[in-house]
Amino acid sequence: MRSLDVNCKVSAFCTINASEDMEKVRTAVSNILTDMDEKITGDSLVVNSSNYESLTKIYETMRSRRTKSAYRRHLMRNMAKDSTWFYLNKQAAFANVIALCDEADESP
Repeated sequence: MRSLDVNCKVSAFCTINASEDMEKVRTAVSNILTDMDEKITGDSLVVNSSNYESLTKIYETMRSRRTKSAYRRHLMRNMAKDSTWFYLNKQAAFANVIALCDEADESP
């Protein structure tokens, strides 16, 4: 990933279902996002970073699979002012695979 001089905030929110193991959810998130500060709040795992390089694994996957247009479509559709978001599949993330989802319930 090319080095940029940008000010950004990367946040991820992941609901931990009653049937899920907290450590496996943490592993799933850390497989995808690097260099993140994590916090558990109730039934959710919240991770934050001020370093855009936390998204390196997503960027590399997007380039290697040639899925830039799908990511771009998701990011543009969910744009609000200077912020955007997308869903990733939690089970795929645990297996170290990055898979976009259209809806939150696609990621059990």
